[in-house]
This record gives sequence, C-alpha cells and structure tokens, in this order.
Amino acid sequence: MTISCRFIQPTHFLRSLAIAAALFAPVAANAVEYDPEEIGTIAIAKLHDLKNRASELTMHAMSLIGIRYKYGGNAPESGLDCSGLVRYVFREVWGTQLPRTSEEISRVGQQVDKQDLQPGDLVFYNTLRRGFSHVGIYLGDNKFVHAPSSGGQVRIENMEVGYWKKRFDGARRILRPEEK
Repeated sequence: MTISCRFIQPTHFLRSLAIAAALFAPVAANAVEYDPEEIGTIAIAKLHDLKNRASELTMHAMSLIGIRYKYGGNAPESGLDCSGLVRYVFREVWGTQLPRTSEEISRVGQQVDKQDLQPGDLVFYNTLRRGFSHVGIYLGDNKFVHAPSSGGQVRIENMEVGYWKKRFDGARRILRPEEK
C-alpha cells in the first residue's frame, strides 16, 4: 500500500471549511450563544471525533489483513468470515455486539448513501444471488476491507472494480454506544 502526502491547497482548505460549516449548521444556528472562537473550537472537536471514530475502526480492521477466511469464523486465531470480521472489529474497538450474519447486520444502524460514505461505515454486497450476503468496512477513497471467501485472506478491495460495483447493495453507519 502506498501512502502519499500533499500540502493543503487554499481551495482544498476553503472546500473543507465549507463542508465543516454545513456539518455544524446546528451549532452555527445558535451562534448568538457562542463567540466565533467557541464555534471554531466545537467544529474542530467534532472533526477530531469523526477522525478518531474512523481511525479506531479502520486501523483495527486493517491490522487483520492476511488473516485466513473461514466460513463461520469469529476470531483471528481460527479465521474470519465477512460478518465475523465486522463483528470482531466492532466488539474489540467499541464493545458493540452485532448480529451474526451480514443480512442481519444490514438492519442495524443508519442507512448511508454511497456518496456519503465515511471511513468505518459498513458496505454490503450481493455475492450469493441474495441481498446483503457480504459485508466489509469502508476505509475511504472507494476502498473497503473484508474477508472474501474460502481460500482467501482478509484484504482491501476497490469498490469501483466491476465485480464489486455491480453487486453493491447499500451501506450502514453503526453509531458508537455513547452516540446513540
């Protein structure tokens, strides 16, 4: 995996600022109660919280890359299937108990549109000619981590590859227990 860095261009900064302003419109609506420095501090704290949420889940999921696939697997030591991977990550990071199958997991949390995906969201696919038969954890940049199938290992895939693109079933966002 290649990691690249770049300096923030003024236009990128302004676009990010506009997005942050939209995200925190409820805070801005009450601006008479806050001075501008407080609003900025609150916005930065919310952005850090979002980053931390994503980092915790995605980093833990990526630490499992290379673990062998095992149908019904729930633990890295013995192998993981797709829902076992998701359940393991959420249990280890947040203490959240998720249902056993990808189809059951698809009914938990909030529905998310594909264009609104954030790292840590769950992405679902129809891989067995039935809806929500596969699940992975979205990493950002149209990538997700998952436990693929027999003979495979936990790995990262690109959602824009034809196979995954035509099988996309939807996405969900699981809230941290304290966010519910």
